[in-house]
Amino acid sequence: MTDEIRKQLRVGCYGILVEDGKLLLSRFIGGREPIWILPGGGMDHGEHPEDAVLRELTEESGYTGEVVRLVGVGSLHNPRREWDGEVVDHQTLRILYELRLTGGELVYEVGGSTDRAEWFPLEALPERGDFVDEALRMWREK
Repeated sequence: MTDEIRKQLRVGCYGILVEDGKLLLSRFIGGREPIWILPGGGMDHGEHPEDAVLRELTEESGYTGEVVRLVGVGSLHNPRREWDGEVVDHQTLRILYELRLTGGELVYEVGGSTDRAEWFPLEALPERGDFVDEALRMWREK
């Protein structure tokens, strides 16, 4: 019997939207506690990353948008123990795009991994996931 650890890779696509000095964030409720994150999420098999980020934007906020540019790619390596005790060597690849809104209106997602989306002033962001700060740094440097 081998003690090989299962490897798991997730590709996520996220959007950074800044308008009038405000950043659009989604509240993720799929973890231990709610936390504000960038709109986005997992890419479906066969889906183009740009299509994934625009789909996620609409699902989480009600807005439609267009991709302005690729900002960067982040990676999170997070080996962890699953709820059933299995240890999983998990890595998330996070593709970050700058987006521009093209339509829609702000609505909250129902039955998903987020429950709200809101605009926050860049100088007064709420408690948030680490990737938000990394994404803002990449966005400002480009």
